[in-house]
Amino acid sequence: MKDCDIYNVRRICVAPMMNWTDRHCRYFHRQLSRHVYLYTEMITSNALLFGNVARHLSFLPQENPIALQLGGSDPDELARCAKLAECWGYNEVNLNCGCPSERAQRGSFGACLMKEATLVANCVKAICDKVSIPVTVKHRTGVDRVDNYGFVRDFVGTVARSGCRVFIVHARNAVLHGLSPKKNREIPELKYDYAYRLKSDFSGFEIIINGGIKTLHEAYKHLRYVDGVMIGREFYYNPYLLAYVDKLFYNPLAPVRTRSEVEQAIVNYVCTEHTRGTYIGAITRHILGLYRDQPGARGWRRILSDQKNLYTGNLHIFDQAHAYIKRQSNQARPHSE
Repeated sequence: MKDCDIYNVRRICVAPMMNWTDRHCRYFHRQLSRHVYLYTEMITSNALLFGNVARHLSFLPQENPIALQLGGSDPDELARCAKLAECWGYNEVNLNCGCPSERAQRGSFGACLMKEATLVANCVKAICDKVSIPVTVKHRTGVDRVDNYGFVRDFVGTVARSGCRVFIVHARNAVLHGLSPKKNREIPELKYDYAYRLKSDFSGFEIIINGGIKTLHEAYKHLRYVDGVMIGREFYYNPYLLAYVDKLFYNPLAPVRTRSEVEQAIVNYVCTEHTRGTYIGAITRHILGLYRDQPGARGWRRILSDQKNLYTGNLHIFDQAHAYIKRQSNQARPHSE
């Protein structure tokens, strides 16, 4: 199959994850895959309108393609935030209609918005009227005990009339009371068939599936029925999976970077950020899984999590971690007779 036949910008995405997919995490993920589509962690409209815009929106050109995920429910405020995103160079604005946290509910955004499809449609229209970049929505299959397919079908249909053509479906219901956000990612039943049916009913729209996907093989199977796959925690805890994304899903001739090559790129990045006053632990926390399931992985994590060295800005911990990995790898390699 030729590269152009399978190319889709959102074919494989890294999910927006609170406190995780910050600019350091995204830079790391970009070293593993040139084409995977990246999302920021959710940023609320209040944080942008009344906070430090540069701190929230700054990113490096190497992170592209990248989307900003917004949390909010006021059409005018969201439109103003979307305009900021466009001015800062983001490729897409995504509206969060899937977060079940109490904080999101108190702010009247996230998954509770699925109960107010008309309001979501008004938000999307206000954003579309303000920007020229794509406006997308990430949502669940249902809320609480409302789990019939017709609910999510009607939600998508209503929002689509306002200009949204890309829907990211976290294929579980959101339970707004009684389950933590963590349990909301684990306990509600997965309903992949709902996402498949949405693609069938709205064939002209782009449907991205999310939830419970742990392998690239699973992703490949989902792509028979939908346009893209979004993976979150598995990419975070086992980031080297991303090294195979370009070759498997975008371009068969794409090179697969070695862990050592990625490590060196991150070391260079840390050195640059350190001179700007960045706490190096803010970066190392994202790369702890680089050598997962490899000899020395536990030592790699231990060395790069050493609080004393992190707080003193001791960059030699990278030399120590690399030496440990190399030593463990040599010991694990079978000796010739």
